[in-house]
Amino acid sequence: MKIPVEVKIAALIVATCGVYTYVGHLVPQKEVQPPAEVEISKDISTDEMVAIGEEIASGKGLCLTCHTIGQSGSLRFPDLSGIGSRCKTRIAGMDGVEYLAQSLYEPDVFIVDGFNPGMPAISKPPIGLTADEMMCVIAWLQSLGGEADVTLETPHAYNSDPGDQ
Repeated sequence: MKIPVEVKIAALIVATCGVYTYVGHLVPQKEVQPPAEVEISKDISTDEMVAIGEEIASGKGLCLTCHTIGQSGSLRFPDLSGIGSRCKTRIAGMDGVEYLAQSLYEPDVFIVDGFNPGMPAISKPPIGLTADEMMCVIAWLQSLGGEADVTLETPHAYNSDPGDQ
C-alpha cells in the first residue's frame, strides 16, 4: 500500500509540532510580573534613595540586565563596581553627579574605552524613569565605591530646576 505524499507531509508536520511542544514543556517557565511602582516621598534621606535606587536598577530600570557589579572579563557593558569613585574622574571638569546624570540621560555622549554604544536613555520609553527615580539611581551608583550625597533636590544639567519635577 502506497501512502500519499500529502499524508506523509501532514504526519511530519504533526510529529514536528508534537516534538517542539514536548520540548517546550520541559523548559522551566518563569512568570515575570511588571516591576512594582516605588513611592518616592520628597523628604526621603539619601540612604533611603540608595535602597530605592538599587530596587529600581534591578527592576524597572533594567540596569543589571546588561551591567554587572564586581565581575571582569568579557562584559557587555562596563562593570559598575567602584563607579561611585570613578565617576568623579571620568571627564575632566565634570563632577560625579553630572557624569552619572549624563550617563543616564544621554548614555552615548561618553563611551567607556573598550565598549560600544547601546545603552538606552532610561528617562525615555520604554523604560521611562521619572526624575526622582533617576536621582535614586544616581544615589545608588554613588554608593558603589563611594559615598552617596545626593538628595532629590540636588541640581544637575538635566534637572536644573528641581521644582519642576
